Amino acid sequence: MTRRTLSASLLAALFMATPALAEQATIGRPIEAGSLHDGRLDMVVYYVPVDGGRLEVTATFAPKGGGDPQRVVMGLADRDSVAFSMPGYRGTLYAFSRSGEEVAVSAETDMHPRVEELSR
Repeated sequence: MTRRTLSASLLAALFMATPALAEQATIGRPIEAGSLHDGRLDMVVYYVPVDGGRLEVTATFAPKGGGDPQRVVMGLADRDSVAFSMPGYRGTLYAFSRSGEEVAVSAETDMHPRVEELSR
């Protein structure tokens, strides 16, 4: 039992040293789409200008294994940024930031499994 716990702890330490993978896209014009394919979801994103100088950013997430897509719509003012994970897909962090007319989007996938998965 102690050997198994030690092995799980060693593996957890090794995985924590593994860097996360990141994918990025930059959108510079209205209706121009970008896509990211990191993690278990594919994502397509675009924006349109709305009143008050804000950009309305729409991101659609589709599970790679099939299933219903999920859509997120957010307003971004200049220099706004937001980051989140999708429900049921906590292994990938999606970040959106705006600078002028550009919207940068990234997906960072956590490469190490959770410790409780190693102890099984």
